[in-house]
Amino acid sequence: MGKIKQYYKKYKSQKERGRDYFKWLLGYTKPYLLRIAVLMIISVAWTYLGIEYSVMSQKIIDMAGKGYITKTSIAVFMILIMIMLIGESVQNLFSAMLNERYSFGIRKQVYDKIIRSIWIGTQKFHTGDMMTRMTSDAGNIANGMVNVIPNIIVFLIELALVFFTLYQNSRFLAVSALFLTPIGILLAYALGRRLKKYQVKVQESETAYRSFIQESLANILIVKAFSSEDRFSDDLTTLRNNRFHWVWKKSKLSAASNLVMGGTFQLGYMFAFIYAAGQISRHEITFGTMTLFLTLFGRIQSPIASLMRELPGVVSIFASAGRIMDIQDIPLEERIEQSGLEGAMGVAVQNLSFAYDKDYIFTDVNFDIKPGDFVGIVGKSGIGKTTLIRLLMNFISPSEGSIRYYDDAGHTMDLSATVREFVSYVPQGNTLFSGTIRKNIMIGKEDASDEEIWQALDMAVCREFVEKLPKGLDTVIGEKGVGLSEGQAQRLGLARALIRKSNFIVLDEATSALDEITESQLLKKLAEMTPRPTCILITHRKSVLDYCNREFVLEDGNVKVKDIG
Repeated sequence: MGKIKQYYKKYKSQKERGRDYFKWLLGYTKPYLLRIAVLMIISVAWTYLGIEYSVMSQKIIDMAGKGYITKTSIAVFMILIMIMLIGESVQNLFSAMLNERYSFGIRKQVYDKIIRSIWIGTQKFHTGDMMTRMTSDAGNIANGMVNVIPNIIVFLIELALVFFTLYQNSRFLAVSALFLTPIGILLAYALGRRLKKYQVKVQESETAYRSFIQESLANILIVKAFSSEDRFSDDLTTLRNNRFHWVWKKSKLSAASNLVMGGTFQLGYMFAFIYAAGQISRHEITFGTMTLFLTLFGRIQSPIASLMRELPGVVSIFASAGRIMDIQDIPLEERIEQSGLEGAMGVAVQNLSFAYDKDYIFTDVNFDIKPGDFVGIVGKSGIGKTTLIRLLMNFISPSEGSIRYYDDAGHTMDLSATVREFVSYVPQGNTLFSGTIRKNIMIGKEDASDEEIWQALDMAVCREFVEKLPKGLDTVIGEKGVGLSEGQAQRLGLARALIRKSNFIVLDEATSALDEITESQLLKKLAEMTPRPTCILITHRKSVLDYCNREFVLEDGNVKVKDIG
């Protein structure tokens, strides 16, 4: 009895999830329904023309058997061929462009969802996995909704039109051909569940090897440094073999179904051929009519076979929709519309506790960073310095307690993603994008003038080396700043933050790759800014504390505050 309940719960859950998939697909497809409908109308029109082509072929063959062919019939025959050829080209072009628009729309929707969702929610997915969902899965859905589903509807209409035409000429053959339909439906139902399982496994295996390739190429220096080329190559082969295993299972099942359906249809065609040949031997029909019979009988079989061929596409739609909806389920960041703060900003933290799962990093933390403070945050590696910054920036939310920003005029701002609009942040490591130096700096301020860019470069102590580059601001750098030293890349990251001219600046070991002289020049420029910004500096260097008026020491889940000087 317990197992029956479990199976029922699982069935009910899958049914509800399937309903959610359908609602999401329908909701997203709404803007494209008119264009999809036009595409279907064109397809039905070509189906009708194909039937007329078959009927015209029969008439021409019968006329030829009687010793004459009219010019009109030849002209109509040629016009039909030309219309069908041109129409097919137009249909393919229209379908390709609609498919591209639809798939890009899904990719953009998923991309927008990722960049606007809570940061910690996106970290549950490997970037390679998200890329697979945005490309392969989005492509499967687009192909399914633009091509597969409309094709199935068109095939059913075609089945009805061809059956009606054949029924007018031979009721016996029309009814006989229709008996093949239940076979196709039963086989489709039997294969659907297994194909969905295999499709999900194929997508998961693609995610695994794509993620591996992306990660290993991003860290190619590590691969080379440990002479691990052969090992990584073997690992990729292992992942490929796993993908091959699931592709083989899926393809084998599809091939078996095609074999069964193909054999069934061949037997049906042989039956129709023998039946028509018998009628000719008894002089009951002409050769033209026999040609029409066989053509129409084949055209009845064709939609049924096409329905079976489209089955994997239908399965792919729902399998991929489930993977896309996993990302859609990530909660959006909260943004509170509130007026900005004026001048230097402070931040008050009260009774702050935070845990990753059940492991608490901070417990009942309280501190107040005053407007204009320069605060150095220190502590051993892994103690939670970067986690504290992520809390202040609302990349993650406190488990308990509150964080509130304020200014000297008494205005306050509750913690939400909105605070980032007023904070300049330089994270650890090299965070440059491929493209020009100008484009990288303008991420901090998209409407920045050249004058503002050079001022930011001055503040970050990197004007001199940028001026010496062949194309200056328009010099193209590679991914992660390839072509620059670590120190140069770090200073450009600083310039990108400083161009915002924010009143609250957060530097997470942002000077770790700089020499002491350059670091000193940079920190001195920050301290002399007017009005003086509030600045938080995570550091392992004691020299940085010379420019701070307060020191926060992180230990044992708490923050100890020390005044300096």
